[in-house]
Amino acid sequence: MQALILAGGEGTRLRPLTSAVPKPVVPLVDRPFIVFMIDWLRRHGVDDVVMSCGHLADGVRAVLGDGSAVGVRLRYMEEPKPLGTGGALKYAQELLDERFLMLNGDTLTDLDLTAQIATHERVGAQATLALYAVEDPSSYGLVRLGDDGAVREFVEKPAPDQIDTNNISAGAYVLERSVLDLLVYGERASIERDVFPRLVGNGLYGHVSGGYWMDIGTPERYLEATFDILEGNVATEVSERLGETFLCVEEGVTRDGRIIPPALIEAGCVIGAGARVGGRAVLERNVTVGAGTIIESAVVMEGARIGANCALHNCIIAAGVTIGDHCTINGLSVVGEGVTLGAGNQLSHGARLFPGVSLPEGALLF
Repeated sequence: MQALILAGGEGTRLRPLTSAVPKPVVPLVDRPFIVFMIDWLRRHGVDDVVMSCGHLADGVRAVLGDGSAVGVRLRYMEEPKPLGTGGALKYAQELLDERFLMLNGDTLTDLDLTAQIATHERVGAQATLALYAVEDPSSYGLVRLGDDGAVREFVEKPAPDQIDTNNISAGAYVLERSVLDLLVYGERASIERDVFPRLVGNGLYGHVSGGYWMDIGTPERYLEATFDILEGNVATEVSERLGETFLCVEEGVTRDGRIIPPALIEAGCVIGAGARVGGRAVLERNVTVGAGTIIESAVVMEGARIGANCALHNCIIAAGVTIGDHCTINGLSVVGEGVTLGAGNQLSHGARLFPGVSLPEGALLF
């Protein structure tokens, strides 16, 4: 089975994590984010992946290569300009099979694609949408189905009196190649707005899936997805590393402090005396944590150095960051790659420091 992943967005809502790193390969727990999607696809029989890239495409290719390391054949299409979801689909047409999956590249999920493909085949659809039930669909577009599973109507940003279903599109589609005939090569288009409405009554179906689904496009959702992976709320290969204890501490970790699950601590980390890491914490490779520091509900990426007697909670620290002693970082704050933060600084309320910034001692009390 073949899949087309749309990964051309700039990831602006995740900046500064995506300021220098393409969103598809931003680290999530123990691997580039997009690898979670490839692992999921592979479990459902996908062995051929086409990645539609735009922003920082070379960075994606440099990390993922030809896909052999993640068990698939991986090829790339680079849009000459932003073409939208429909335009990107048409632009990739020379590489696409008669039937393929199309997926938005910014979700973490374990939806049952095998069952969705089976529904598509059973009803003889041109396109079958994965639908997911959310508690509050008011900020999404609703998808109304008939009794036979055919899509009857789309309702964008419904008013309260319009909400008669909580099924939304999960951004995973089974498509026949005939759908490409509804698009013009090189022209910007949206498959959701320009194609699917034209297929209503003409082979467009929905498949309602249970399981897990999360758009990780913001720091808040990035952290929520991280915690769900650590806690096993979504089916991933990480669960095998964590096991029943929900804890993975790799060989080569020096720890004089405490580690509380769920947590994943990569090789080369040093945890100082009296420090506490976890629960719900990730330390990537070669992170140093100073004595007496507390890190919980947080992600600290490769090579970061955290000083003594710091408190990190509900925050993201990018690779190569240096944080001085007695700093407090919380409230969904994000510290970008290579930032240097002097002692005694305080960040909260969603503060974001962009790559390469250097701040002296006590410069921020935010």
